[in-house]
Amino acid sequence: MGRVPNVTRADLAQAVRNPLAFIAERWTPTQRTVQRAAFLSLAMTVVIVVTGGAVRLTGSGLGCPTWPKCTEDSLTATSEMGFHGAVEFGNRMLTYVLCAAVGWAIIAARAQKPMRRSLTRLGWAQFWLVMGNAVLGGIVVLVGLNPYTVAAHFLLSSALIAVAAVMWQRTREGDGEPRPLVGKAVAQLVWFLVAASVLLIAVGTVVTGAGPHAGDSSDVPRMNLAPVGLDWEGVTKLHAVLAWIVVTLTFALWFVLKAVDAPRGPLARTRDLFLILLAQGAIGYVQYFTELPEVLVGLHMFGSCLVWIAVLRVLLSLRERPLPTAEVPAQADDSQLSAV
Repeated sequence: MGRVPNVTRADLAQAVRNPLAFIAERWTPTQRTVQRAAFLSLAMTVVIVVTGGAVRLTGSGLGCPTWPKCTEDSLTATSEMGFHGAVEFGNRMLTYVLCAAVGWAIIAARAQKPMRRSLTRLGWAQFWLVMGNAVLGGIVVLVGLNPYTVAAHFLLSSALIAVAAVMWQRTREGDGEPRPLVGKAVAQLVWFLVAASVLLIAVGTVVTGAGPHAGDSSDVPRMNLAPVGLDWEGVTKLHAVLAWIVVTLTFALWFVLKAVDAPRGPLARTRDLFLILLAQGAIGYVQYFTELPEVLVGLHMFGSCLVWIAVLRVLLSLRERPLPTAEVPAQADDSQLSAV
C-alpha cells in the first residue's frame, strides 16, 4: 500500500479555491488517458442524442410533465407514471453522466503537462453547451414539445458533437502551426461539403418536426410548412436531394484526392464518410417506404451523428499538427496511482 501524502490546511484551501489546479499539481495523465477522456465525452454526447430520440419515439416526451422536477411534487419519476416516466427521467439522468464525462475530459486536459489551453477551452465549451441544452430541454417540456424548440434542442446537440469531435482530434495533435496536406481548391471543396452537411442536418430536423413522431401520445402540433409552400412529403424530398448532394461531393472529393495523390489520412477519412453515407441513405429510404418504423428512425438519428462526426474528421484531416518528439513523462498513470 502506497504512502498517503500529507494534506495541509493550505492544500485544502487551494483545493477549494481552484480544484483543477490542485489536481494538476499532483497528477499528470498520459497522452492516452487524455485521448480516452475526450473520446468518452464524444461518445456520451452521441448516447444522449440517441436516447433523446428514444424518448420521442416511445411517446415519452411528456413522461415527466414538468421541469426541473419530474412532477410538481417529485424530483424523480414515480411508479404511477409507468414506462413513459421512466424513459423520460432516465434520459434526464444521462445528462449527469454526460456532465461527468465532460468534467473528466476537462480535468485530464487541465492536468496534462505542459498545459494546453486550447484543450481546456474546448472542454469548457462542451460544459456550457451541455448546460445550455439542459435548460433548452426543460423549455421543450414546459412548452409541450413545441417542434421548433425540439429542433433547436437537436441542433444544439449537433454543435456539442462538433466541439467534442474537435477536442478528440486535438488530443492527438500538437499545438504548433497547422501544416496543410492538400491544396486550397481541395480545402474549399471540403468546406462546401461541410456547408451541405449542415443544411442536411437542419432540414432533417424539419422533416422530424413536421412528421408523425411528435414525442407524445397526445396531439402535439407539428411544424407548419404551408407558408413556404412545402408539405411533409416535399421537405422529405428536399432532405433526400441534400443527402445526394453530400454523397456526390464526398465522391468528388475522394476522386480529387486520388488524382492529386493526397496523403493517406484525408483519403481514409473520405472513404469512411462515403461508406457511412451509403448506410445512412439505405436506412433513410427503407424507413420512408415502410412508413417510419420507430427502430429505423432511431437508427437514422444515430447515423446522422456518425455522418456529422465523419464530415468533421474529413475537415480536420486536411492539416496536421505533429506531436512534440519529447513529451513530459506522466507522474503516474491511472494504474499507478497510490492506494488510499
